[in-house]
Amino acid sequence: MTTPLGSEASLTSISSSNRTRWLLILLLGAGVLLAYRYREWFDPQRWAAEVEAWGVLGMLLFMGLYILSTVLFLPGSLLTLAGGALFGPWLGGLLCLSGATIGAGIAFLLARYLAAAWVARQAKGMLARLLQGVETEGWRFVAFVRLVPLFPFNLLNYALGLTRIRFDHYLLTSFLCMAPGGLAYAWLGYAGKEAAAGSADSVRAALWAGGLLAIVLLLPRWLQKARQKQQELSITALRERLQSGEALTLLDVRDAADFYGDNGHVPGACNIPLPELEQRLEEVCAMPRPLAIICHTDRRSGEAVRRLDALGIGPTILVRGGMKAWRQQLFPVER
Repeated sequence: MTTPLGSEASLTSISSSNRTRWLLILLLGAGVLLAYRYREWFDPQRWAAEVEAWGVLGMLLFMGLYILSTVLFLPGSLLTLAGGALFGPWLGGLLCLSGATIGAGIAFLLARYLAAAWVARQAKGMLARLLQGVETEGWRFVAFVRLVPLFPFNLLNYALGLTRIRFDHYLLTSFLCMAPGGLAYAWLGYAGKEAAAGSADSVRAALWAGGLLAIVLLLPRWLQKARQKQQELSITALRERLQSGEALTLLDVRDAADFYGDNGHVPGACNIPLPELEQRLEEVCAMPRPLAIICHTDRRSGEAVRRLDALGIGPTILVRGGMKAWRQQLFPVER
């Protein structure tokens, strides 16, 4: 049987594409191994004299080094400190932020178009949470995980490439939300250099660095509190949403004996006791969103919301009053 010419060309094209993909994956893997083996070459102090002497070319070299370190899973904090010391807090911070953003973009594209299977193996359990989070919250979820360090930065760049977020949304959100941390570290590097030189400007630089670091450290807590305040639901509102057929999962975190006992549970609710929450994350991730969390009162359900939020699983809604308020309203229960 003969094969049509068009089919042969198509098969040749697919074969060539696969060979190119595997070659790039092997090169990426080799690059990561070599970068780890010779990581001392990425020591910022090793490059400081050359970068300062080369002017604008030195800035481009430094940014290229930052891009390479981001793609090859090397920590960027030392480079950010060095950027502030070499180029000043604002220019150094901008160079580091640009390098980190470009590197994160390259990692994203590599994962999306070339190395999806490899990234999925590396990301493992975090991938389902990222997919669900982006599916329900889009760029807002990317902003949250950039500002709140729930996942390793370099792996996160690759893992987000497997989600359906648009590349331009990912890149812009990453740039804006990495800025506070990048500028804080750049100011810290600059302050260290000024202090070592005995400069009169060292006090001002230290105050800037301390202020920005305080914001970076407090920002995750502020964000989590803001998310929790926005994600509350009264018992009456919950019943209205359930009766309207709105897609949500009512997750009851009481112990099984209480859920199936005389007090009963809200019709259609699912039960995962609070102590078992982390062990049954796969079940939680498979549930339709949002997750409305209910318990006897607010204490345990509030703890469940905090745990899920810290793991990047959301959106979650705290049902105020719990089963106690549900029964007080004489709403129907199942036993």
